[in-house]
Amino acid sequence: MRTHVGLLRGINVGGRNRLAMSDLREIVRGLGFSDVVTYIQSGNVVFSCAEADGTKLATTLEDAIADRSNVRTGVVVLSRPQLRSVVADNPYPQETNPKFLHVVFHRDEISPATAETVTAAVQRARDKGSRDDATVIGSSLYLRTPDGLGRSVLATELSRPPAATATDVVNTMRNWATVTRLMALLDD
Repeated sequence: MRTHVGLLRGINVGGRNRLAMSDLREIVRGLGFSDVVTYIQSGNVVFSCAEADGTKLATTLEDAIADRSNVRTGVVVLSRPQLRSVVADNPYPQETNPKFLHVVFHRDEISPATAETVTAAVQRARDKGSRDDATVIGSSLYLRTPDGLGRSVLATELSRPPAATATDVVNTMRNWATVTRLMALLDD
């Protein structure tokens, strides 16, 4: 069984930060990690290693990717139990379309101040007639967009100050289909 998933931010989006998944696999293997598998082109890598500290692993991956590919990206690393908790803690189990549910993974715990800005953004979106919703649990922000992410009033609200995340915070978003597939890859 694999032990961790690495989530790279902004890989292969809009022609920027291009990184072939075969290169990512080689970089991760080069660190001595085993059972390395990538999933889709957006920078998801599942692997096994003895190190348990996700922050240390994220920094190691960021440095190795920058050194070997000239791509600078933030990385969030979760252990199998951490990702299992994200799946189990889903506050929107009634959402049957996995493309309408997203998780913004943060490297660190989401602060109470940031959680308050999310709550305020949800209210502003609802005031505009949106059906979108968001919930903060630990270091994850669950975002439900029943009319699609591209038309999400809440996603727009969250990208504006003061709801926008500070630039030194490392986070990356995945839809629920990707989250559950990564969990399955960890359990293979």
